[in-house]
Amino acid sequence: MALILRQNNAQRLYALNAEAETAGLRPGMTLPEARAYCPDLILRDADLAADRRLLVALQRWSMRYCPWVGFDGDDGLVLDITGSAGLAGGEAAMLADMQARAAQAGLSLRTGLADTRGAAWALARFAPGIAAPGQAAQALAPLPVAALRLPSDQVTGLQRLGLRRIGDLAATPRAPLARRFGRAVLDPLDRALGHLPDPVSGQAPPAPLAVRLTLPEPIGLVADVMAGLERLLERLCALLRARDLGARALVLGLRRVDRAGCELPLRLAAPMRDPARILPLFARPVEGVDAGFGIDQMRLEAVRVEPLAPLQIGSSAAGADRLDALLTRIGSRIGLDNIRRFRPMDSHIPEKSFALVPAASGPAPAPDPAPIRPDRPLTLFPPEPVTARGSTPPARFRWRGMALVTARASGPERIAPEWWAEDDLGRGLRDYWKVETRQGRRLWMFHTPQRPGWFVQGEFL
Repeated sequence: MALILRQNNAQRLYALNAEAETAGLRPGMTLPEARAYCPDLILRDADLAADRRLLVALQRWSMRYCPWVGFDGDDGLVLDITGSAGLAGGEAAMLADMQARAAQAGLSLRTGLADTRGAAWALARFAPGIAAPGQAAQALAPLPVAALRLPSDQVTGLQRLGLRRIGDLAATPRAPLARRFGRAVLDPLDRALGHLPDPVSGQAPPAPLAVRLTLPEPIGLVADVMAGLERLLERLCALLRARDLGARALVLGLRRVDRAGCELPLRLAAPMRDPARILPLFARPVEGVDAGFGIDQMRLEAVRVEPLAPLQIGSSAAGADRLDALLTRIGSRIGLDNIRRFRPMDSHIPEKSFALVPAASGPAPAPDPAPIRPDRPLTLFPPEPVTARGSTPPARFRWRGMALVTARASGPERIAPEWWAEDDLGRGLRDYWKVETRQGRRLWMFHTPQRPGWFVQGEFL
């Protein structure tokens, strides 16, 4: 299995599992090359935004082991565990606990631990394990020079000189290396060996966007809860406005005097930060709350936010705002995922030129200001066979039990399959015709040369 990513107008392998690497595949291969190596390769689209969100979540999780956790590229974390390993029973016990907890979540970790950041990076990616204190040079000696995070051209240059291992590079006189490569090779080596500092820049997780209201006296009326919620919304929306953010999902937590409580989630159809628009959307969930002997604390948190630029007063976005509020109100009853709309897709295959997606999945793409598209029927449906013969529109044919006579036809328009798409490999050529019948039907028909036959896929109104 592999993940693919479009780069420079070509689909390339982005990440592979162990079986794909064993088959000879490597990241950066184009999709046709990968198919040649492994015809039964399973492909999925890479989601870089989701990868980053997962890495951010792992960064927060890793702070259970030490306070200094930073990002190391797009696929790694670096932890400064100075003084923290003893709390976990030692370095080996800490790494074992990390891997065991990650395995429970379905993740596998490659870990390296050493006196220096560079040595730990090299071990994690080339020889997972622990370097004994003061033994970073010995642990790095058998590793390839690529473990120093050098550019590929410098790695190639060192290999041409016979310097394939870090131990060989460390034993080479420095003056010739400096004249040939400059500090670009020596500095990474010195950082890995501890001769130059390489500190960890810890990044604290962002503070949650949440506000709390503690009440002096318990409340139980719906009007009182809504009044408290209004105060919370004003404070929360002020925080969102200061950061140019809008809430897509909110959670209202209510705590009763008997320490029981409940949470009322609310998903929004679009980013919002207007208290007057959000408050009525909570009315229905609040009405169903069992207040018991009273509610003494309320907490409102924006658990999902998105960028939201300031809007000009009187802009055309007002109509879209009302539509978003309507979708949210309906979605709170039947679920936002049950409200769907059509989204245009970048494909010339008729049945793949659109997709049915949740209406709250995001704004529809802007239309092409000067579209150059062939004429398409307003009604499109799966291909339906007709009784006809020949490669040109037949004079008479039968469709849906109706006998039809061709009055005029225009075409053909040939549409070829998308050979790069896994689900389109078995489909052949199609020659499309616009056929107007004497009975008033205006049909969009196609003929398949490889398997002679006629089909109707749409109807012009």
